[in-house]
Amino acid sequence: MRFVKGHGTENDFVILPDGAAGLEPDLVRRLCDRRAGIGADGVLAVVERGDGYFMDYRNADGSHAETCGNGIRVFARYLVSTGRAPAGTWQIDTRSGPRTVTVPGDGGDITVDMGTPQPLSPAQVTVGERSWKALGWSMGNPHLVVLDAGPLDALDLTVPPLVEPDSAYPDGVNVELVEPIAPRALRMRVHERGVGETRSCGTGACAVAVAAMDVAGERATYEVAVPGGRLVVSWEADGRVLMAGPAVLAAHGEVDLDALR
Repeated sequence: MRFVKGHGTENDFVILPDGAAGLEPDLVRRLCDRRAGIGADGVLAVVERGDGYFMDYRNADGSHAETCGNGIRVFARYLVSTGRAPAGTWQIDTRSGPRTVTVPGDGGDITVDMGTPQPLSPAQVTVGERSWKALGWSMGNPHLVVLDAGPLDALDLTVPPLVEPDSAYPDGVNVELVEPIAPRALRMRVHERGVGETRSCGTGACAVAVAAMDVAGERATYEVAVPGGRLVVSWEADGRVLMAGPAVLAAHGEVDLDALR
């Protein structure tokens, strides 16, 4: 099976150029295994759809996800770098609907129109012995944002944060813990459902910026620092959220499926 390995702010993915046929959850888990497989936070299968492309995204545990902000930039970079799509502005289909990407020809940051955020139910989030009220926002997938998590480095995200009531998000939720570092600049850590703590989350960075702007009563541009780099998020006057950040293709090759099994 052919593959390409890429990352967006060190949120890393296995790209499958030949589609999603036979991509069962067990195979996804094995591909994403960091010791016995290629290693990744998720899998991006390239599916041709009409005259465009559908990003079939799977979490590292094999589950489907509605969309992925870092993944769609990596997906777009792959399509342009291989000549399957032109540099410029065009759309990619996802499970949460089409997303417009702008891919410069010089390899610079890719901008994604992430759509219009929607408020979700608040909930309580607990990490270790600390609990906070978290704000719920959807960026096509669900997020709980803790804007006042304080110093982040000591928090243990090796286990999923406890979300209460558990009935609030029966299908799971991404949890972002935030520390303000400057005006319109935030630092975050994230625990992604189906993955665990990751070095970055594009939709999470958008949810964090939107939550902070909503509390501040403004539409602006925020910089969000993640362990793997930085993302720039703008909430436009018409309600759309734009996210800009890097996308890197690091390797390509073939994986021996018999060895994975």
